[in-house]
Amino acid sequence: MKRFIGVMFLLILFFINAFFLGTMMGNTNVIYVYADDPLVYGDLEAASFASILVPAVDESDNGVVTLLSVQAINGAGTGKILVNIDRIFFWGDTQDSIRTAHYVAENVRGLDLSNIDLVYTITANASVIEGPSAGAALAAATITAVENRTINKTVMITGAISSDGSITQVGGVLAKANASKQQGAELFLVPPGQSTEKQERLDCNWVGWVEYCDVRYETINVSQEAGIEVKEVKNINEALNYLLL
Repeated sequence: MKRFIGVMFLLILFFINAFFLGTMMGNTNVIYVYADDPLVYGDLEAASFASILVPAVDESDNGVVTLLSVQAINGAGTGKILVNIDRIFFWGDTQDSIRTAHYVAENVRGLDLSNIDLVYTITANASVIEGPSAGAALAAATITAVENRTINKTVMITGAISSDGSITQVGGVLAKANASKQQGAELFLVPPGQSTEKQERLDCNWVGWVEYCDVRYETINVSQEAGIEVKEVKNINEALNYLLL
C-alpha cells in the first residue's frame, strides 16, 4: 500500500510539472506514439527530416552515441509534438527539453510552427539521453528539420538549452568527447567554460598496513585528452553556424 501511494505521489508530481511547464511554454502538448516507424507519420511529400548524433553517458559513465531524428510535417499540422519512446515515466526531463527546443525554434529562431507537427524519434539506447544534456541537440535538430537543412555529421554537440537559446553546462563532457571522436566526429561543440574539465586524482601511499590517500583535482584540456577539436558555443544560433551545411 505504501509503495502504491509513493508511485501515485510521483505521478502526481510528474503531471504537475508538465502542467506548469506547458503554461510557461504555451499550449504545446507532447504526445507519445508507438509507431513501428514514426518517420512515415503523415504526408511524406509535405515533410522534411533531420537527424543528429547525440553523445551521452551511460549508467557506467561511459560515453555513448545515440541517434535523434525529427520529422517536420508542414502545412497540414496543428503544432503538435509527437515523441516515439518506450519508457514514458522516465522521461520528464527529456520532455522538458523537447518543449524548450520547440519554444526556442519559435521565439529565438523566429520560425512559425503553428501549422507544423513535429515527430521526435530517439533510437539505440535512448534511455541514456534522458535529462537536459541533449537540449542543444534537440533544438538544433528541430530547427534543421523545419528549415529543411542538413546537419554536418562530422560535428556533434552537448549542452542544455534555455528558453532564450543559450547553451548551458552539463556533465560528462570528456566521456562524450571520446564517444564523439570514436563515432568519427571532427568537431565537438560544448557549453561555455567546458572545453576544460576538472578530474579527481588520488595520491595514495602505504604506511605499514594502512593506505593513506590525498584527493587532488586536475584541470584537463578536453580537446587534447580526447583528440578532437573542441569549441565553446554560447547559444543555439552560434552552434548552428557549425552544425549546418
